[in-house]
Amino acid sequence: MPHVQTPPAPHITTAAIRRLVTGWYRALDRHDPLHEITPMVTDDVVLHLPEGAVHGHDGLARWYRDVTHRFFDEQHTLTSLEVRLAQGPCAEVDLVVNWQTKVWDPPGARSTWLGFDAHQRWTVAQGGDGRWRIRTYTVTALAPMPGSPPL
Repeated sequence: MPHVQTPPAPHITTAAIRRLVTGWYRALDRHDPLHEITPMVTDDVVLHLPEGAVHGHDGLARWYRDVTHRFFDEQHTLTSLEVRLAQGPCAEVDLVVNWQTKVWDPPGARSTWLGFDAHQRWTVAQGGDGRWRIRTYTVTALAPMPGSPPL
């Protein structure tokens, strides 16, 4: 009799995707090295960001260098997460993250605080090793917090 693999329970899968999401934002807040960020995305990752589209690991590297040199004291707080499991090892994720940061524009005397609620839709895929990775990452809306200048 052939062995039939039972798919993981939805709550287990949702928890694993939640770990990916929270791990991603913790890494961004800490400005972790690129080699620790890259395994969180697929080779063909596409990020649709307010500043434009980013493609693949090379695009991710350029984007990450830019944001880690521009933003500091970052704090991402996940406020909403909805996971829809699809057939096969993939899922759609709708989330809202509150992002607060500071920027300094030379020769300004002070940094500027920025705060936004970023509405996002991700597609994630599970690799052969069982790890979930971001395949697409789309910012669908960026709502400034009261008192925040635009991005």
